[in-house]
Amino acid sequence: MMTKFWMIIRDDTKRTFEVCGRESNENSFTNRTHAMQKAGMNVTCMTPPVTGKTSSKDQIKYDGYTKEDGLYDRLMKQFMEITMRGAEDHWHED
Repeated sequence: MMTKFWMIIRDDTKRTFEVCGRESNENSFTNRTHAMQKAGMNVTCMTPPVTGKTSSKDQIKYDGYTKEDGLYDRLMKQFMEITMRGAEDHWHED
């Protein structure tokens, strides 16, 4: 039996979260989140299993956090900007 996991990203600065979908392998998702953290972004991810209680993403809630549609895309765009800025700074130093 292949277990599915919810892909949940949280912006801990703005206290928002988004359920990005469900996958059977969360490695890529957690690796991208870790890269965002290393870049200085205040984000966390969670990958709880899909269960009967959480069979729909609308059932997932976090106290103190509000849902933000498009959060993952916004964070990925912000991460790319940080990454590109770092590359430009490195390029100009040489």
